[in-house]
Amino acid sequence: MSIKNISVVMIAHNAQKTLALSLESLQEFQEVIIYENNSTDKTVEIAKKYPNVTLISGEFLGFGPTKNRAISYATHEWVLSLDSDEVLSKEFVQQLQKRELSNKSVYTILRTNYYKTTQIKHCWGDDVIVRLFNKKTTHFTDKKVHEKIITDNLNIDALEGSVKHYPYATVSDFIVKLDKYSTIYAQDNVGKKSSSPLKAIVNGSFSFFKTYFLKKGFLDGYAGLIIAFSHMATNFYKYIKLYELNCELKEK
Repeated sequence: MSIKNISVVMIAHNAQKTLALSLESLQEFQEVIIYENNSTDKTVEIAKKYPNVTLISGEFLGFGPTKNRAISYATHEWVLSLDSDEVLSKEFVQQLQKRELSNKSVYTILRTNYYKTTQIKHCWGDDVIVRLFNKKTTHFTDKKVHEKIITDNLNIDALEGSVKHYPYATVSDFIVKLDKYSTIYAQDNVGKKSSSPLKAIVNGSFSFFKTYFLKKGFLDGYAGLIIAFSHMATNFYKYIKLYELNCELKEK
């Protein structure tokens, strides 16, 4: 399987901090689909500089539905799903060029995570995620957050190499993302799950304890403290927002 027959697909919103670095790692691919939604920075300008990029502008529908819509624009059956803050290693690209792919399988990639340029080894650690698949055999779930590729009745095989993940460049990035993710979670679960101020406090507090102490986030230094606090705030606000929406629903 030549990588010329693989479409790279990503969704992007205000991704100027990392997009160029990501696209530089994708120059061996002939088709990169970027589904951009309402960016107000230089995301569109950066994307247009790369001749292998097809830029689509559209609405954000939640992560699962939006990724599935973006995949529909791919002209190849095989899709490599990436985020705009992920950078492929040269080893991954080289090994993928040699790999024979099976329609009965989906493929994982090892992801290393960073805050700014510091690798985070405890709070997040490395994770193995399914990212390469045949769009005729599977797709993303329709969950608006925590979406994943459906692997039912498919083999899960590992690819060699890795992808570097740069999700946060500043403390403000944590604040923006936690507000976005907590809002989507609350909207997606209103009327389906119960919540309360106590639940928000307990879940938020345990999230900090788990990240900073059980996962030894304190060994990640200053970055570990920021990440643990961000996890705490995300969990607190997603449950308190859900509580408010449930209350509003009952009043109608």
